[in-house]
Amino acid sequence: MKTDMTGKVAFITGAARGQGRSHAITLAEAGADIIAVDLNGPVEGVGYAAATTEDLAETVRLVEALDRRIVAKQADVRDVEALRSVVDDGVAELGGLDVVVANAGIFNVVGKSWELSRDHWQTMLDVNLTGVWNTTTAAIPHLIERGPGGSIILISSTAGLRAIPNIAHYVAAKHGVVGLARTLANELAAEHIRVNTIHPTNVRTTMIDNDVTPAVYRPDLVNPTFADAYDVLTKINMWDVPWVEPVDISNAVLFLASEMSRYITGITLPVDLGMAQKYSGS
Repeated sequence: MKTDMTGKVAFITGAARGQGRSHAITLAEAGADIIAVDLNGPVEGVGYAAATTEDLAETVRLVEALDRRIVAKQADVRDVEALRSVVDDGVAELGGLDVVVANAGIFNVVGKSWELSRDHWQTMLDVNLTGVWNTTTAAIPHLIERGPGGSIILISSTAGLRAIPNIAHYVAAKHGVVGLARTLANELAAEHIRVNTIHPTNVRTTMIDNDVTPAVYRPDLVNPTFADAYDVLTKINMWDVPWVEPVDISNAVLFLASEMSRYITGITLPVDLGMAQKYSGS
């Protein structure tokens, strides 16, 4: 089977819940062993509930239930030395590294670009862009040592392909991820290490199903709920479907991690119900 990942090891950030947990389970189902990391705690300025130590423990349980090995540690993607320690320990225990999934990310506030505080701007870039660079920096030496070959998958967003008003910091970070991926694809071509980005529309996780993010979609309301955003979430996609599930992104991760995509590098892969290309004119 071309998606058979038996004997492969994947490093996944933000693995305690949501997309990260789904990626870990999907790759483990295909036979991969997992190095998982998550902050397991709040990020300053983020209003929705943070992942917990118990969440990461549940990811461990689910992967082990598939008879796969997993090394799971707490670390902040803003701390490159902590990530190096996690990857080094995981490689030492599991024997190498073949796949990197830079998935960890946050969403904090909504507002016009000039109204954002410096702290909100900087925290967004520190986690969603520098955290991705830190992840690749910690992992690439192990991919090269294991090589030739390997796959780096950076989780961006439709916000990495188009403008979305009132979240300039998020859009800037997600566009930056694309530039990083394209550059890495060139730098690592000689090693046959593939580097690609995935661009989801809204995914039904805690990042959108909370009391903060709905304000992106319903700025006309005071303290909108997730239910208030349903119609808008549906309208931004080509199909009359409001969101995708984490496993839909995980299936794309598996494709880019596996031999099915062995000659694909430097691409931006939307999994977005047509959101990035939807015609919005009258």
